[in-house]
Formats: sequence, C-alpha cells, structure tokens
Amino acid sequence: MKEAVTAIFDVGKTNKKLILFNEDLKIISVKEEKFAEITDDDGFECDDIELIEEWIKESVTSLAGSSEYELKKINFTTYGATLVYLDSEGMRLTPVYNYLKQVDERISENLYKRFGGRDEFCRRTASPALGMLNSGIQTLWLKSVKPEIFSKVKHILHFPQYLSYILTGKIYSEHTSIGCHTGLWDFDKMAYHPWVTEYGLSLPVPVPVDTLNEVVIGGKTINVGIGIHDSSSSLAPYFAGSEKFLLLSTGTWCINMNPFNKEILTTEQLDNDCLCYMSIERHPVKSSRIFLGHMHEEGVNRIALHFLKQADYYKKIRVDDKLTSLLKDRNQGKKHFFMPEPDSRDLKEFIDMYEFGSFEEAYHQLMIELCELTVEAVRFVLPADDDTENIYITGGFSDNELFKYHIKRAFPSKLVFTSEIANASALGAALVISGQNHRFNLGLSPVE
Repeated sequence: MKEAVTAIFDVGKTNKKLILFNEDLKIISVKEEKFAEITDDDGFECDDIELIEEWIKESVTSLAGSSEYELKKINFTTYGATLVYLDSEGMRLTPVYNYLKQVDERISENLYKRFGGRDEFCRRTASPALGMLNSGIQTLWLKSVKPEIFSKVKHILHFPQYLSYILTGKIYSEHTSIGCHTGLWDFDKMAYHPWVTEYGLSLPVPVPVDTLNEVVIGGKTINVGIGIHDSSSSLAPYFAGSEKFLLLSTGTWCINMNPFNKEILTTEQLDNDCLCYMSIERHPVKSSRIFLGHMHEEGVNRIALHFLKQADYYKKIRVDDKLTSLLKDRNQGKKHFFMPEPDSRDLKEFIDMYEFGSFEEAYHQLMIELCELTVEAVRFVLPADDDTENIYITGGFSDNELFKYHIKRAFPSKLVFTSEIANASALGAALVISGQNHRFNLGLSPVE
C-alpha cells in the first residue's frame, strides 16, 4: 500500500530541497539540489528560475506516478524579498532578480518623501530601509530602470506564490510574504500601504496561508498550497505549545523573533535593524537582526591568524567561568574587538592580540562582546511588560557553549533551551496545509 505524503519544496538561496512528510508530519525523504546561479539581464548573479521551474514540474510528475508514495498535498517555502512579474498572458517577464542587487537610493527616497518621510514610512511598514531587500522597492526600480518591461506587467507575485502558480496557474498573495520587510504593508491599518494603489501596483488581495487548490497531475487530484515565507514558516511549529517564547534563529544572521510583542516599532528600533515579520495567524512578529555568524567568523579568523591555529579550533573551547570573570573585571566593558561607538557592530581595523595570552583567552573576550551585541538586539524586541517564559536557540550557535552560557546569564528569569527541528521551514509549510492540530517534539535541551 502506498504511503500518503505531503511534498514541500524548500527553496533557499544556496540549497533547494524536496522534502516528503507523512500524515503525522514526520520526514520520510529529503532530496537536496544545488543549482548554479546565472546572471540576469544586467549581468548580476541570480537564481536560475527556469531550472527551478523544470525541477519542480519534473519532481511533481515523478511523485504523482510513484509506486511508493501517494502524493496528497504540495506546498512551497522560500526566501523573501523576491518578486516575479507576469504579463497579461501569465508569462514571466524577467529573471528572478537578486535582492542583493544595488538600487539607486533616489528611487526609495522619493517614495519616502511622498509618504511622510523615511522614518514614518519605515515605521508604518515595519521595514528598515534596505534597498532591494524591500521587495516593494524592486517594483519601483523596475518601473524606473526598465519601463518598457514594467509597462507589460499585469500581475506581481512574491516568490512562494509564484512557485505555486507554476502548478495551479492561480494568482495569490498571503500575509507572511507581504509582511516581511517589503515596504508594502501598512502595519497601522493592517492593509496594503496607500502607495501601492497610488503607484498602480498589480498586487493580489491576500488570502489565508492555508488556502489550497485542487490540481490534476498524472490523472490524480492533488491539493496545492499557495506558499509561505520561510522565516514565518520556521516559527509555525513553536505555536503548538502554550508558553510565550522568543526564538533566536542563529547562523550567518541571528534573527530574534518575538511573536508576543504587540508594541509598535519605534524609529530607534528600525535604526537598529528591527523589523516585523507576519505570523501564520496574521499577527506582527517583532524581530531584530544581527550579522552574528559573519562577525564571529571575522573575529575568529583574526585570532587564529595570530595564534597560528586552525579557524575551527574554537569548537574545542569550553566555558571557563574564572577566565570570563577575570576578563570582565579587567576590561570593565572596554571593547577589544569591536568599535567603541554606541550601537556599532563593526570590527576594529586593528586588534591588539598581544593583550591576550592564548587563543582561549582571546576567544572568550570575542564571545563576551558578540553576546553583548546579541543581547542588545534581543532587548529591542522585548516589550515593557515582557512576560515571555522561554528562549529557544536554533541553528549554528545552538552548539556554541559560550554563546549559550552568555545568553542564559543575560536573561536569568527565563528558561533557555536549544531546539533542534530538522527542516523547520519545510515543517511549517506542511503544517499550515495539514488541516490538523499537531504537537511536535521541538528537540529541546535546557541550557544550564
């Protein structure tokens, strides 16, 4: 007898995965692909959308004809800040432009001036000014730089909804994709910002993220979801519990998400890289970001170079309470690795490594400073009446003993756990279309 499965296409910038879940939402298969990037019509690197389209269609056709699996449902989770433009015939007009592509700042500044200035616009849209990372700015860039293409645009889809469109031919929008630093959503009115209408953008009215469409593939009827933004998707499994929590999703970026903070973003928070995502329940998720993994890598490389160690030597280091106390007493808040200016997250151009007697001592000081910056970022998403009970640390730094040590001690009133959910974004995408209530093993381990 065939096993009923839900197929999730988890499309990241680096890895593309096809993950199969059974009816209990347990992973039974993971296939990972890496597609070489191509260049867009300006010569800038971007994803090969034609290859991705082909991969999805061929994978679905194969699954529909499988003798092992009974394909019941399909959904998509992808990175945000990416738009796809369709003409009146439903054909894609452009490559999938990379959100790292540079954009003339005058394009966004003109928009800000029209709608209350930069600070007010960013506050209402819960979107720091990030250029092409604000997907709404991508539409203005296309209109300004490639007007002949923009004049043909009939529909504008975010990336998750476009991948669904490949199979269904249906035009949709949903709140998790619109609400992630796009500059398109008015968080005061919980509707599209007025500029969307004034500038004539062809954006669909958002529908619930659990919307499904029946599609016949290989003679079989399959329910296809409309896609979901990966950050919001990764949060979804944690809502099954009753406790209020903060999620620290660590890696190259550390994204700190607080789904229970109802306060409006302030200008100070926006200036310190705070933003809002949107939960699957269509509630703002106040979040802050810090380039943690990148900063850690740069600092470790400097230490390793001086002490003639391999760059991964830090993985052997365990917490030394006495050394930590000694460094804090000796330095009294003085920074050795990072610039001393308030709110600076930049490494010093020159770091005097001769102040440290060993790799271990230097690394302990680096982690003191990195964790202080992380704690500052976390505090930006705590409300005045904070009553969150738990902190969950996921991703790469959940294995870093010093990181866990400092986070635990910075928040003594909270329970701190590491959490290991394999392919959390894909799980969230499967969960929202499951039509069932599930409780998951969050892989929690208490941090002592």
